[in-house]
Amino acid sequence: MTFSYDISLATPDDIPGILTVQEPNLPDHGGSLSVRQTADWFRNAILEKSIVVGRRNGQVVGYVLGTSPAAKAHVRIIQTMLRAFPPPHDCYLYGPVCIAENERGNGLAAALFKVLQTHMDGRPLMTFVRADNAPSLRAHHKMGMRDLGAFTNEGVAYIALAYDQPSEVDIHSK
Repeated sequence: MTFSYDISLATPDDIPGILTVQEPNLPDHGGSLSVRQTADWFRNAILEKSIVVGRRNGQVVGYVLGTSPAAKAHVRIIQTMLRAFPPPHDCYLYGPVCIAENERGNGLAAALFKVLQTHMDGRPLMTFVRADNAPSLRAHHKMGMRDLGAFTNEGVAYIALAYDQPSEVDIHSK
C-alpha cells in the first residue's frame, strides 16, 4: 500500500500535531526519544527552518529536525556524542525523526530526510540511534547513513551515524 504525504517545512500551525507525534515516542510512553521538546522549542526550530513535517489528510504524522550542534549543546547525550565523534565543518544534527506508529514502514522517514537534505544544502550530518533499536538502525542505513561507532550515555548504548552527501566532483569523477 502506498501513501501520499504532504512534506514541507513546518509552520506554527503544525506545533500541536508535532507535540502529538512526539508524545508516544517518549520513554514514559515506551518510546526511545532522548529529550522532550516544548512547544516554544519547536516554535524556534520553525523560525530557524530546521524542522520538516509530513502530513497525511492534513494531520502531522511525522517530523524530522536538522539543527546546528550549538542549538543542542545543552543536551547531555549530544555533548557525549560530539566528544566521542567531533563533527565535521558545517555539520548539522539530524533528528530526532518521529513517525506516528501507524505510519511506520511506509517510507515517510526517508521522504522526510530527502526534503530536509534539500533545505540543508547537502551539508554533512550526524545523528545517533539507541544500539538496541534495530528497526531505526536499518532505516538509517537504508537512507545511506554509515556507522561512526558506539558510545554510551547514562548507561545506555548508542550508535553514532553520519551522512556525507557526494560532492559534484565525486559524482562526475565516476
